[in-house]
Amino acid sequence: MKLALDHLTVTDTTPVDLVRAAEVSHCEGMCLFMHSLDVLPRMPNFNLLDNPLQQGELKAAMQAASVKLDVAYPFTLAGRTTIADFQVGLDCAAFLEAEFVNALVYDREDARREDNFLAFTEMAKQTGLKVVVEFFPASQIASLADALALVALVDRPYEVGVNVDLLHLMRSGGTLADLKAAPEAFILYAQICDAPLKPHLSAGAEASAQRSLAGAGDFDIAAFIAALPSHCQMSVEIPQEDAILAGQSTAQRARQAVDSVRNCEPRSLAGNKTAI
Repeated sequence: MKLALDHLTVTDTTPVDLVRAAEVSHCEGMCLFMHSLDVLPRMPNFNLLDNPLQQGELKAAMQAASVKLDVAYPFTLAGRTTIADFQVGLDCAAFLEAEFVNALVYDREDARREDNFLAFTEMAKQTGLKVVVEFFPASQIASLADALALVALVDRPYEVGVNVDLLHLMRSGGTLADLKAAPEAFILYAQICDAPLKPHLSAGAEASAQRSLAGAGDFDIAAFIAALPSHCQMSVEIPQEDAILAGQSTAQRARQAVDSVRNCEPRSLAGNKTAI
């Protein structure tokens, strides 16, 4: 099973350290924050966007480790967003040979949200990049249905589609049936984790800092993977604040997160798992 290591799994890494973590966990790819975010307090301070030297060093490290860039973050479309400002990020992602850029959508105004998304996907196309929309309950694209409706406006199957985070699918009330019913050409990426059926933390803390290893929670991960189209690529997105506090190294956390997903059964046989 080909997997990418998501930066959120090891947020306490620089981009080059993320490459090393992906390599030691035997991941073929990675999903990268191109600059640090204040909402992720453990993330080191870095900004690839205005640093060609660091971009070059990262690309060399990726080539040496045979780790490709699946998804580049962040591209956040809010009410005051100026789409032209994304060009520098798109150029950085293209230089690093990313396949997808990930869009988060917060704009409350329907017409502007749609127009800006169409403009963003066209800019990405001109830069040689595909686009995935990540839905989650706190955004204006709160569900799988919302994301599918948005990407259908563009109507570029296999180029503009949805990034299905299993945690967000579950917390938004989505089901495995919803995923299976979605047009396959619009399901382009998936992020895998586990979690309790009933959250024990706030939505923000759970999503960004503490998810469960695959098999340690209540989600039927094997069934989720089986429901994805064959072309859909996957990453491991399992931040583990408890493991950091326990003193586990970046390599340990990356390996155990990836191994937990690889150890999932190809078909769900576990009677105690919650149907999605």
